[in-house]
Amino acid sequence: MAMDPRMMDDWRPVAAPRRPVLFINPASGNGTARRLKLDEKARAAGIRCVVLEPGADLAALVRDAIATGADTLGMAGGDGSMAVVAAAASSHGLPFVCVPAGTRNHFARDLGVVRHDPIGALAAFTEGVERRVDLGEVNGRVFVNNVSVGIYGNAVQRPGYRSAKLRTLVDTAREVLGPSGAAPPLHVMDDRGDEHAQPAALLVSNNPYALERPLVPGTRPRLDTGRLGVILLGQPTEPPHRAGRAWTTSSLEVVAGASVHAGRDGEPMTLEPPLRFASRPGALRVRVPSRSDLRNRRRPRPHSR
Repeated sequence: MAMDPRMMDDWRPVAAPRRPVLFINPASGNGTARRLKLDEKARAAGIRCVVLEPGADLAALVRDAIATGADTLGMAGGDGSMAVVAAAASSHGLPFVCVPAGTRNHFARDLGVVRHDPIGALAAFTEGVERRVDLGEVNGRVFVNNVSVGIYGNAVQRPGYRSAKLRTLVDTAREVLGPSGAAPPLHVMDDRGDEHAQPAALLVSNNPYALERPLVPGTRPRLDTGRLGVILLGQPTEPPHRAGRAWTTSSLEVVAGASVHAGRDGEPMTLEPPLRFASRPGALRVRVPSRSDLRNRRRPRPHSR
């Protein structure tokens, strides 16, 4: 899709980097990068490739690349790997390129990158456009999509979740939740001042997900609002007005009685309480191909709940 000239104020053309580095996880997406010979095509375009071996320390490899002069960082893999490289790019003020080679590629989709065309995404290195987007963090650790905690499963299939509004929340949570497990009692205060203990699911996202049409539920229309999206699904025994809530905030604290198993961008992790979530507005310089489907080219709107 050609660039809409009305949107060029947000996405600006940039010169090709001199020392780009692309990290490739050949196992992601059932071997997408390996099957497409992504490393060969990237090297042919003048991009240095680091192909991850089993057990590789991605964060250490990224640090080494930066230390030896990398001026643009890219990741071809799943969203969990994207978060590692994006965090390093953000902390060093370097541009980041998202090459969708994972299973779901949610971050690529919400950036406007064609998520089933990793070869086409390489064009971001040679003829890209750039802008700043937000990152999320929990206890100082970056996420590009979301963090999920709580118990999710049979509880949300019970009659208490049959109303249209709650069903939308449930469907959105099902679409974007990563791995999470049984958690100790959680205490969350929502935007109305109501306290929720032991929710069935809590999803905190880097910018809010769309919940109503005509936007596509489970996608983020913008990645530049400086807000976290929060979706909370209560226990089926709670009254309807407390069973499902969605709001936005710039920060959130979750209290727990013990370590919390969570999913961060589709990868399991353990968090020590309290869980402190925050938005990092405009923290990441992101580059995409100039002919991407860039829905997020509009100017940022004022922050709102």
